[in-house]
Amino acid sequence: MDIDTILLNAEERMEKALEALQRDFGKLRTGRASASLVDGLKADYYGTPTPVGQMASVAVPDSRTITIQPWDKGGLAVIEKAILKSDLGLTPVNDGRILRIVIPPLTEERRKELVKVSRKYGEEAKVAVRNVRRDANDALKKLEKDKEISEDERKKGEESVQKLTDKYVGDADKRCAAKEKEIMDI
Repeated sequence: MDIDTILLNAEERMEKALEALQRDFGKLRTGRASASLVDGLKADYYGTPTPVGQMASVAVPDSRTITIQPWDKGGLAVIEKAILKSDLGLTPVNDGRILRIVIPPLTEERRKELVKVSRKYGEEAKVAVRNVRRDANDALKKLEKDKEISEDERKKGEESVQKLTDKYVGDADKRCAAKEKEIMDI
């Protein structure tokens, strides 16, 4: 393994940490309807926990409504139960063919809670990026110890890793600020 491989690996892992942050943000309710709100939901379909997206078509007809139309009518009740059990805090309306979920406007208190949750997700992403930095620096020190690179090369490598870390931590902060702004917008 050489310095370039270590840096590429570190950058790839840091990028994945930000992708995970984006997925976590997609599950946060912001007062706007989004199909990603029900992405992680699983319904007990014939004894098997099945993602709702595999049992039904999920649509967003307007900014406040999500519709879920199961392909099998028997799935309607189990999807409804899964939504009620979830921590989304939403109540679906069942008309016998389709489930409608109306997203109520968020209260100020709920917005502040969601901002705290988004900050927690952001902090987790930054910790993941810093862990990647630690792993990359450890790999560089091992190369130096094994006499594959010089001390100067290790220091240059560590500087490059730090620049990558700063870039990705800054990106995570920007994404958090944007999400907080989105949550607090009425």
